[in-house]
Amino acid sequence: MKINRRNFLSYGTALVLGGAAGSMLTPAPWKLMDDLAIWTQNWPWTPVPEDGPVSYKPSVCTLCPGGCGINVRLTGGRPVKIEGLRDYPVNNGSLCPMGFAGLQYLYNPARVISPLKREGKRGEGKWTPVSWDEAIAAVTQKLADLRAAGRPESVACITGSDHGAMDAFVSRFMTAYGSPNYIRSATAMDAMEQAIDLTQGQQGTPVFDIENADFILSFGAGLLEGWGSAGRMLNLFGNQKSAKKLIQIEPRLSDTAARATQWIAIHPGAEGALALGLAHVIIKESLYNKYFVDNFAFGFSDWVDETGRAREGFATWVKAYGPEKVSGLTGITPEKIMSLARDFAHAGKPIAISGRGNDDLPGSMDETLAIHFLNALVGNINKTGGVSALPETDYAKWPEINIDETASKGLQQARIDGAGGDEFPNTRFLINRLPGILLAAGESPIQALLVTDANPLYALADAENTKKAFDRIPFIVSFASFMDETAAFADYILPNHTHLERLQVVPATAGVARQIIGLAKPVVKPVYDTRHIGDTFINMAGALGGFVAQAFPWKNYEAFLTESMGNQWEELNQKGRIEIDHSLPDPMAFAFNTTSAKFEFYPTARSTKRQAGDSALPTFTPVPIEGDPNRFKLTLIPYDAMRLAGGDIANVPFLTKILDDTVLKKQTGFVEINPATAKKLGFKEGDSAKLATPKGEAMVRVHLFEGIMPDVIAMPRGLGHTAYSDYLSGKGTNVNALMGSVEDPTSGLDMAWGIRASLTRA
Repeated sequence: MKINRRNFLSYGTALVLGGAAGSMLTPAPWKLMDDLAIWTQNWPWTPVPEDGPVSYKPSVCTLCPGGCGINVRLTGGRPVKIEGLRDYPVNNGSLCPMGFAGLQYLYNPARVISPLKREGKRGEGKWTPVSWDEAIAAVTQKLADLRAAGRPESVACITGSDHGAMDAFVSRFMTAYGSPNYIRSATAMDAMEQAIDLTQGQQGTPVFDIENADFILSFGAGLLEGWGSAGRMLNLFGNQKSAKKLIQIEPRLSDTAARATQWIAIHPGAEGALALGLAHVIIKESLYNKYFVDNFAFGFSDWVDETGRAREGFATWVKAYGPEKVSGLTGITPEKIMSLARDFAHAGKPIAISGRGNDDLPGSMDETLAIHFLNALVGNINKTGGVSALPETDYAKWPEINIDETASKGLQQARIDGAGGDEFPNTRFLINRLPGILLAAGESPIQALLVTDANPLYALADAENTKKAFDRIPFIVSFASFMDETAAFADYILPNHTHLERLQVVPATAGVARQIIGLAKPVVKPVYDTRHIGDTFINMAGALGGFVAQAFPWKNYEAFLTESMGNQWEELNQKGRIEIDHSLPDPMAFAFNTTSAKFEFYPTARSTKRQAGDSALPTFTPVPIEGDPNRFKLTLIPYDAMRLAGGDIANVPFLTKILDDTVLKKQTGFVEINPATAKKLGFKEGDSAKLATPKGEAMVRVHLFEGIMPDVIAMPRGLGHTAYSDYLSGKGTNVNALMGSVEDPTSGLDMAWGIRASLTRA
């Protein structure tokens, strides 16, 4: 059957179950799937609800950064059901499948139920349970030894987020200890955050006021694959009656593309070229916002720098990106490029969004800037329905940290990942650079690694080299709730509570147009001998003593929140959230904190590694993805889906159970391939094949899919785990392991979007 947008929706996208308009906005579809999975299994760990009074406890989901409100139903004190919390401003009752299935994380057989000490070789799976006192004593002894040796900077911490009180808590520990090496997993917002800083001089969380926009131009952002807050996006685009016009640009017909007003297929990696081509048309036809450009922008027209050198402005620069040229780069017709540019410019409140998939892939700075410049061309900066930056709100009052000489010397050392240094001064975290740095060093610059809410051994590209790199670290401590790949490689595991067992302040995710501080409350007492990670770090600080202990004077994490938030704590604890209005800069003349005090089409603060005198304007240069094109004639790209957790947290068994059999069949995962490409290679539906990239090989099966461009193949993120439980381990292929990392020359971020691949008969 030929698949177009209409019959794709009816054929079986994961977001339209039964075809009822708006059905995804209620718990019904996901609950039906949940019940089906529950009652058709006889798994020994499946909980049997007990009788008793029914009650509800509101909380906030922390399984992803989205921060959706949830309402947990309890029977006799046992949680039995999770629903979206109505009237919670982030998601207004909507919830993604992972949120609905959240009970599986509480009762998951992969949970680490007490502190563990490794026995034998790393990865063998031999563990000895130890007491909390013994585990904390062992970890702090190692940290104390490194500090006594004058090497506090050799301790690093990898975390999945730096957005919230708990993350600031861990960062405070690293500062008091004396290490600058607090490193976060990458997101697309890293590039966008830097783009806003460079062009607008505003530091903070990027805001995309999609609620008030009427034309959304998405360059691959997986709005219905988990981008930002899944519940928020479901509210905005789950209803087929939405008046917003959504144009989705990507090489594959994703769930977002299927739900969009229009899907425009593009050669993978050519999004930046298209953005420059659209800018060309908008400027050439004088469709740009002249008032904004003339009064509040710098670098649009040609100019002369302080040395007297003539510089090309953006308007001149994009003359090289005419529709004919861009058509050859993108695979989109010149007519479509011109009509899209006109539609975008003529819309009332258009907004352009960068970032692929569910927001885990940063992309290149050139691409991010080119897309952001479209927002400036239509004057939709710092406006309702536009793009702005939300400054961090100081809702917690921290006592000043006093540090000793050891910490002072450690903090003066360069970061291990190079972020914030001379080469990449505008970038805060560069986790993608860690494996290469560790492998290249004579002695590992990291002597002890703490890992919180992250699973780098699964999520980072090139699994084989990443594992070799981490094996050079003498001492690894995981605070994971589950036996993930990184925890399985650790020396000690000090397990955190799950999201339903712990107290946590949860700021709304990037993109939300106002500051919402939510409170995740424990809805049940800890099931096992786990401990709140905040309490663990307080215990560790106390054991280290001195100035480190003085930085953590609280009895426990709850006492910290109560004391540091003051009067706001009572409101937060009572209402479950605090809402802080986001005031847009007014007047516009004082909106920008750049060198020119204007929006900069020519980012004067941009650090480049190009030859002296080269332009800082965005250009299009194809990302040099790995692989010999004569050997690897296909291009493999990853994709995200709401029913697969593809990042630092893994899928639960029930969601894995309901995956389509064109995604996972028994233990084998599928690659999507265009029928024309499959015919050329001699494959038919369901055939077994060997997938190879420069980074590894995997046995897969073939799924013919007309919703993907020729010579491109796609695999979902979230399968191929080597840890967790038997219900997940060994199912499918980890596409991250087959990917390579490509360093952006101006930001240092990983800008790889795919890799060359081959598909041969098994």
